[in-house]
Amino acid sequence: MAAVAAASPALTLAVAAAVITAACLLLCAEAVWLDLPQSGTKCVSEEIQSNVVVLADYALMYESHPSSHPTIAVKVTSPYGNTLHHNENATVGQFAFTTSEAGNYLACFWIDSAEKGSGISINLDWKIGIAAKDWDVIAKKEKIEGVELELRKLEVAVQSIHQNMIYLKAREAEMRTVSEKTNARVAWFSILSLSVCIVVSILQLWHLQGYFQKKKLI
Repeated sequence: MAAVAAASPALTLAVAAAVITAACLLLCAEAVWLDLPQSGTKCVSEEIQSNVVVLADYALMYESHPSSHPTIAVKVTSPYGNTLHHNENATVGQFAFTTSEAGNYLACFWIDSAEKGSGISINLDWKIGIAAKDWDVIAKKEKIEGVELELRKLEVAVQSIHQNMIYLKAREAEMRTVSEKTNARVAWFSILSLSVCIVVSILQLWHLQGYFQKKKLI
């Protein structure tokens, strides 16, 4: 018992370290670097479930084109084609929204200025769900810090994972239903095609029999 009691603080620290590491991994948001061509559009899509907060910042990178200052146009659409954000003649910008339906959300970028050069690069920092939360404000509001704050982050991350699992399970059930309906339709179509072939074969045999009898060949 003494050995177990002595090991408890070390175990607690190990669990806390694991929690902090997991929370950091779950809460990280990675920026995306996009190279825009002179003409055409480049888009980024993300499949997001409903009632999820989305926050994104975008900015032109002038390091590759220090002598030119082109501008871009940005358009963000929902899975049903509704425009959530539209900006023109921009060099930096931000969009934020809460998803109202599940599906692929699309953010498209293109050069809309006359000065295009050989193409430009933009930096897109797209944060979704718990990564879009302002944890400094939450910590001050709830008066938490340190390990307690990391545990709060992990709790929210686990809830997010649970919601994602429910969403994926619902999508799987929906796809399974569609697959079963498709298989049933294919089966009925195969039966109908076979029935038509059998009926046509019988009619052909009946016609040939009547023809041979009429010609007194049989």
